[in-house]
Amino acid sequence: MEKVLTYIQMNQDRFLEELKEFLCIPSISNNAENKKDVLRCAHFVVDQLRQVGMQQVQLFPTPGHPIIYGEWLGAPGESTVLFYGHYDVQPVDPLDLWVSAPFEPTIRNGEIYARGSADDKGQVLMNLKGVEAHLQAKGHLPVNVKFLIEGEEEVGSANLDNFIGAHKELLQADVVLISDTPMFDRGIPSICYGLRGLVYFQIDLRGSNSDLHSGSFGGVVINPNFALAQMICALKDSEGRVQIPGFYDDVVPMSAEEKEELVRLPFDEEKYRQDLGAPALFGEKGYGVLEQIWVRPTLEVNGVCGGFIGEGAKTVIPAKAMAKISMRLVPNQDPEKIASLFERYIRQIAPAAVELTVTRMHGGKAWVASIDHPAIQAASRAFEKGFGRRPVFVREGGSIPVVATFAELLGIPSVLMGIGLPDENAHAPNEKLDLFNFRQGIVSSAYFFDEMKK
Repeated sequence: MEKVLTYIQMNQDRFLEELKEFLCIPSISNNAENKKDVLRCAHFVVDQLRQVGMQQVQLFPTPGHPIIYGEWLGAPGESTVLFYGHYDVQPVDPLDLWVSAPFEPTIRNGEIYARGSADDKGQVLMNLKGVEAHLQAKGHLPVNVKFLIEGEEEVGSANLDNFIGAHKELLQADVVLISDTPMFDRGIPSICYGLRGLVYFQIDLRGSNSDLHSGSFGGVVINPNFALAQMICALKDSEGRVQIPGFYDDVVPMSAEEKEELVRLPFDEEKYRQDLGAPALFGEKGYGVLEQIWVRPTLEVNGVCGGFIGEGAKTVIPAKAMAKISMRLVPNQDPEKIASLFERYIRQIAPAAVELTVTRMHGGKAWVASIDHPAIQAASRAFEKGFGRRPVFVREGGSIPVVATFAELLGIPSVLMGIGLPDENAHAPNEKLDLFNFRQGIVSSAYFFDEMKK
């Protein structure tokens, strides 16, 4: 590994410049105005794959944004690692909260600020450079490597499952490597072995054909805002427990081994509260903060709209009200089952005086892996060599639905080896990536491929 590490050290400045070039491209996948930018970013990734030494690189068009594939299969008899990441980014709103322009990468206090820096361009490039270091320093990799990089992760990966299903042979591997998760805290490398799933709904209520004068019609027609508020209140009790019948039936508790790892984590609940700026923490009784985030399911109202919200007063009864509601699921909870339970319950509690429309939106299954899996242990050793500290094992409260897809369609496990930080602002203004983590992440990536050698 000495030649590999020397190569990384000698090329750090170039790696940073290439990261900046990557971050300058406004590859916002949910905005039609940025479609050409997303395509330009896809071609940047293609060029990078060819530059690092991939033997076969292809850009696959989809009904949305392209999927990119590259491979190096010059290690017969060795393991094959499939790396998955994405090159699209979140919108930048509200723009006025950015200290520097979101697509003009700026370094402040050892961190690079730009949309996509942590999620996921910096972490994609980190692994590309880990591969490059092996190929350029030694002329070969210790294992076979495939890359699958998409441009629709931030909009639900609508075309990814179909692509994976149609290219099972092309994508076959021993393990999937994903770097799209944060560390537990600064200076604490972390291996994520569990993700929550997701179910997302929009509910629309209509009480009349148009907004009505509250003086002329108040009291004789239902107010959709009141109806919606009452329905939302019926979804949880005062202690935060979800009231949908059957919602908790399949929830699996943490194992004794997981609880031991949980105790190892340097977590300060009061500091956590203060960092959030919350007057008090609120959650399901009987569970600590980390358990609530990682191993308990949730139901949240993500948005509510209805009636007049402009400046001044307007006395109307709104014709319509709307809410967006998501549920984070834990392993063994089936998204289809939970979605059906939610839809049945929401229809039961809807007043007869409103017309209810329930729209089932995107979702995905939860995932959990065994800490003892050889690939996860290889990642643990790689992180320890890269950062000089044994990593902790954590779960993540968010969702990466493709992890479950890889398990179901390809029958292969995933290793989540991310180098973001909890305060990286991944979907918010002033997204950033710690450059020390980026550099040591490249080292850790290079070590991971070496540790995966049979």
